[in-house]
Order: sequence, then C-alpha cells, then structure tokens
Amino acid sequence: MNSSTEKIESNFGKLLYERLFKNKEGLIAFLILAVVILIVLPMSLSSFRLNLTGKYLCYAFAAVGLVMCWGNAGILCLGQGLFFGAGGYCMAMFLKLEASDPESTSIQSTPGIPDFMDWNQVTELPWFWHPFKSLPLTIALIITLPALLAFILSVFYFKGRVSGVVFAILTQSMVACLWYFIVGNQGYFGGINGITDLKTVKGWDIRTEDSHYILYYLCCILLLLCILVSRYILSTRLGRVLIAQRDKEMRVRFSGYNITSFRIFIFCFAAVVSSIGGAMFTLQVGFMSPNLIGIVPSIDMVIFTAVGGRESLLGAVYGALAVNAAKTAFSEAYAAQWLFFYGATFIVIVLYLPKGLAGIYSDHIKSWIDKFLQKSKSSDPPASGEKEISPDMDKEEKSAQ
Repeated sequence: MNSSTEKIESNFGKLLYERLFKNKEGLIAFLILAVVILIVLPMSLSSFRLNLTGKYLCYAFAAVGLVMCWGNAGILCLGQGLFFGAGGYCMAMFLKLEASDPESTSIQSTPGIPDFMDWNQVTELPWFWHPFKSLPLTIALIITLPALLAFILSVFYFKGRVSGVVFAILTQSMVACLWYFIVGNQGYFGGINGITDLKTVKGWDIRTEDSHYILYYLCCILLLLCILVSRYILSTRLGRVLIAQRDKEMRVRFSGYNITSFRIFIFCFAAVVSSIGGAMFTLQVGFMSPNLIGIVPSIDMVIFTAVGGRESLLGAVYGALAVNAAKTAFSEAYAAQWLFFYGATFIVIVLYLPKGLAGIYSDHIKSWIDKFLQKSKSSDPPASGEKEISPDMDKEEKSAQ
C-alpha cells in the first residue's frame, strides 16, 4: 500500500515538474528570475529604487497576460490597460473608503464619504461603492470583475470572428471609453486626478519603508505564481490547441475544435493576471489615476512584451524591468530628449532582436551553454569498470571483424 502510494506521488511530482518547467533548463531559468527579483534587487537597490522596481513588476503582470493571449494565442490586445485599471481602481476604492472614516472627514459637509465626492456635492455614498467596504469582497471583485468584463467583450468579438488588427483597435477603443468615463464622472471616481491619499489596509500603514518591502515581496511572489500557472496552462491540451490555432486556425477548426471557447478563456485569464498587477500597483504607489491606464500605457505594455519576447513568460518580466529602467534613466539624464532615446531603443530592438531579449538567450547564449556542457561531458573520465574507447581501438575492432 505504501509503495503504491509513493509511486503515485512520484508520478504526480514528475508530471507537475514537466508541466511547470519541462526540463532542467526551464527550472534553472525560473530560479534565476526568482533569485534576481527576490534577493539581488532588494540587496542592491535603495528603498526608493526598490519601490520603483516594484512598480515596474506590476506592469510585468500585464506583460505576462499579453504573452498568453498575444504570443501564444495570436490575440493582439491593445487594451490591457482596461483590465489593469479595473484591478487598480477596485483596490483604490477599498483603500479610499478606509481613509474616509467619519473622524478623518469631519470637516466635510458630508462626513464618511471620499473627499472628491464632497467637493462635487455628492451627499451619500453611491451603491456601487458599498461592496468595497469589505477586503475579501474587494479581492473577489479584483478577480471576477475583469474576468466578467473580458468575457462579455470576447463573446461579442470572437463569436463574430473579429480578430487581428480590427480586434486590437476595438480593445484600444474600450480603453479610451474607460478613460473618458472616469474623467467625466469626477464625483464618483475622482476625475482626471484619480483616487489619491491612500494610507492604510485594515489599519496597516502602506506608506512606511517596511511596508514597501513587504508589498514588494508580495508582488514578486504573486508574479511568480502567475508565471507558474501560465506555464501549466500552456503545457496542457488547452495550451497546445491555442498555439496550434495561432499558427493554423482553419486546420484546427476542421479538426473539430471550437477555438472560440479557447480564445475566450485565455483572454479572460490574461485580464485577471493584469488586474492583479493593477491592484498591486495601487498598493505600492498609493494612488490610481486614469492617466495610468489610458491608451499610451496600454501600448507601453505591448512594448514590454515585445522587448522581452512575446512568446516568453520570463522574458516579459525582464522586458518590463528593462524598458521601465531605461525610461527612468533616460528621463533623469535627458529631461527634454528622453522620449527620442526611448523610441530609438525600441526601434533598434524590434529591427535587430525580433524575438526580444528571450531571443538573445535562445539564439546565442543557449548554444554556448550546450557546447560547454558537451565539452565537459567529453572531458569526464570513464566510470570504473568501463573501458575507454579510442579511435585506434575502434579501427582494430573493425579490422578484426
């Protein structure tokens, strides 16, 4: 009984290992990323720079989502900021309600509501703000609300066979609609200024240096978990069908698969991943504004994915870190010309590195590592009891035959 149980557990462990990492090379690459973001960066950066890096990693969630729906499913979405902003605003609404208790807002004409509502002569809390009084319900809405929104959009689009450039433009138009909706409803969402002055989570101050470290590590752990879940999905039959329909859509349809349902699922999954990043962004930065989720930020998320490698989950993280670090460095060194340097960098990468940063490894570094491993294996002495075979011995055996 024990031996059969151990065999089942070992088989399950091997299957899970193959699904998550494929081989030892995938495990090493994942561990390198974990060491970089969990150990190297916190030890080498100041508190201010680490907080900036945490902000960059929040954008990496959206890049991971784009790798799933664009790189592996062939669905280019220029409206990922829509779902990023949905998660960010859900968390911001919860934090704002906690910061707007009657004692803190006693000088307002209507205490107990957010300050921007009082400024716009809103006399009571709107009905759609009430669910955000509860933290568990807020977390549930961060996951379910973007998924529901993505499901509604994808059903209309994919059932109508909308894809390619048309789908990308439509998703971008949805981001523009969200931006105008938030800006036009200043009394309910803070308008162009957004939701600001966010202080605590259940009494825990998120503005201190210690809280910045805790939130950074929480962001890293959630990001690594999203990568593992994404890898697992791609290793299943669902992932193989997604990749197949990306390359040969009609052949997959003729094989009997309803690829619309597969596309709807992966689009909703990418929306949820982006939403988690938006929620973590609000926690680390302390505010949420429509300018952070508009058309330009949505295109930036596509740039992060392209630079990292649109088919590489780990490359998406490196792409988000590299592009945002370059943007910060250029803006600090060349305040007036940094946009030109930023654009030139992206053009060079697209022209000379079409596979992104992940392509540097797959095309160059990986071959060097394979050659080194082959040399090390050939230089190893033969094991005890084994006879070392030389070219001369091989010739003697052939002549004897």
